[in-house]
Amino acid sequence: MAQLNQQKCEACSANSQPITQEQIQQLKPEIPEWDLIDSQGEAHLQRTYQFPDFKTALDFTNKVGNAAEAEGHHPAITTEYGKATVNWWTHAISGLHRNDFIMAAKTDELAQSFS
Repeated sequence: MAQLNQQKCEACSANSQPITQEQIQQLKPEIPEWDLIDSQGEAHLQRTYQFPDFKTALDFTNKVGNAAEAEGHHPAITTEYGKATVNWWTHAISGLHRNDFIMAAKTDELAQSFS
């Protein structure tokens, strides 16, 4: 199977199945810098990226936003001076789906262009 950053998101609905713990264990090594967190009872993937200034953090945020639009899957992003925190989860199922891992990998790939 292709690496996560080469895969496409699938359309999700309230009937979509959340990812299993076994699947999480299989996919997590592809996004090692991401944290699995609980946010108000929902599982999320979260990572904070560091940048030299606000302008760069904002540029990164916009690139992630463009990738999200292209895939039809949208994160929560907090942009601050010198950093951006990205949270991926699937709103329709109030938890994690394979799409979140795909987009985390794509986000990592975008971040590499800023180093």
